[in-house]
Amino acid sequence: MRPEQLLRAPVTPLAAPPYPLRATRFLDREYLNVVYRTDPDALRAVVPAPLEVVEPLVRFEVMRMGDVDGYGPYTEAGQVIPVRFDGEDGEYLHAMHLDNVAAILAGRELSAYPKTSGSPRLFVEDGALVGTLDYGSQRVATATMAYKHRPLDHEEARRQITVPTFAVKAVPDYTGGLRVCDLVRTQITDITVKQAWEGPARLHLVDHVMAPLADLPVLEIVSASHVLTDLTLAPAVPVHDYLA
Repeated sequence: MRPEQLLRAPVTPLAAPPYPLRATRFLDREYLNVVYRTDPDALRAVVPAPLEVVEPLVRFEVMRMGDVDGYGPYTEAGQVIPVRFDGEDGEYLHAMHLDNVAAILAGRELSAYPKTSGSPRLFVEDGALVGTLDYGSQRVATATMAYKHRPLDHEEARRQITVPTFAVKAVPDYTGGLRVCDLVRTQITDITVKQAWEGPARLHLVDHVMAPLADLPVLEIVSASHVLTDLTLAPAVPVHDYLA
């Protein structure tokens, strides 16, 4: 392979790139969102400056991807935290666990999503929408919400999904230091809300060293939503260089 050929497709393994180098389109992306109040000191310990913690809130989310260009269906779960940066309100992507290797690699390499392995599920059972997350054989999160309890205004659902998001992009160098360490911003703008619901919910988190979601304890459930969408992910843009 000549150097110019390599530079046209810089995704390893070169013989079988695990993901396409283009914007990702999601069809029937289904969200279970549970917003809860937590310990403000625990939040401040994990949110990196210059992001500011606005309220002691966390959103636990489970997303079932019905059909994804280049990846196929998969499921993802994690936590995001309301923050403010340079006067703009948004969310900090704290943890993301999913069951698709290509999506983990693409999220980390093409953007700054803090993706790692896990076995999330989203399903309906006995009148409840149920979202679970297992790490290995261990259950670390269970969320339940009354199924299609009350219609949610589609504009409110759209607002929830399209809030700006922030994450840290860290790339180590070859000597144990950092080659890149940026705070990046992204925002979904190409979205169609197909269904939206709200209702009562519960959330239970279990301690696990490799999936420490319970480090942000559940003190009070604030709200819950169930949203079905089609959307396209937007690229990440650096907004702060920690190495500068």
